[in-house]
Amino acid sequence: MTAIAWLGLGKMGEPMARRLCAAGHDLTVWNRSPAKAARLLAGGARLAASPAQAVRGAQVVFAMLADDAVLSQVLLGPQGALAQMAPDAVLVEMSTISPRLSAEIDLAARATGVQYLRAPVSGSVGFAETGKLTVLASGPTAAYDRCLPLLADLSARQFHVGEGCEARVMKLALNLMVGMSAAMMGEALALGQKNGLDRAQMLEVIGASAVASPLIGYKLDMLKRRAYPPAFEARMMAKDYDLILGAARDSATPMPLAALVREGWSALIAAGDGEDDFFKYAELAARA
Repeated sequence: MTAIAWLGLGKMGEPMARRLCAAGHDLTVWNRSPAKAARLLAGGARLAASPAQAVRGAQVVFAMLADDAVLSQVLLGPQGALAQMAPDAVLVEMSTISPRLSAEIDLAARATGVQYLRAPVSGSVGFAETGKLTVLASGPTAAYDRCLPLLADLSARQFHVGEGCEARVMKLALNLMVGMSAAMMGEALALGQKNGLDRAQMLEVIGASAVASPLIGYKLDMLKRRAYPPAFEARMMAKDYDLILGAARDSATPMPLAALVREGWSALIAAGDGEDDFFKYAELAARA
């Protein structure tokens, strides 16, 4: 049994924390909205009043928070959690954030003797519930080896991709391709429909074709129904594309396609669709 603190009980964080609780770990949780901890408390977890209180005495601290601003405040602010962690503890930071903030957290962790493992995940809320996520980790190998049994409680696959911030870039690269898949699907469907093809049959053919993928398979039902309950909101994909383009600027990487696709997320949000699943992007070309 490991003493664990979990910071952030959003759509992904809450089911992930529940898996650790169900595995029998000693779990203390914190969230800005305490009501979201109800199922965890029923499962034996404890609720902390602040991030700093949550991490005291923890051997491993997990953080799963919305964006750079929130994560910076929780970890690095005046009452931040990082300064309260034990020198031999491991920070496992699982949010999708910028490589720039990740490097800042690394410097702060080194100053306090905390081992810092970047471990963003690939997968949706359903995958978080069932433990089928993929973890993309980078950081000290010793910290990764130490936390691997815990990561296995949360995920089906784990990859250690480097000793620094490599996992951040790997996650952004994956989300780049995931977002473009929605844009590609929309234009393909619009082309077919405007030239006489039946949309439902097109989707059947695409799902059985060489371009089919696990992602397309997951999204076929919502594409057929043209209903997009959120597994991952369009507004969050917009945030990730901003991170992608920021990382591209910092590394002098030209990304003209990403810049074009980013405008589509703004169009969805402006139309009031920002809380729908990001695959609603496939409707944009049909609206033209």
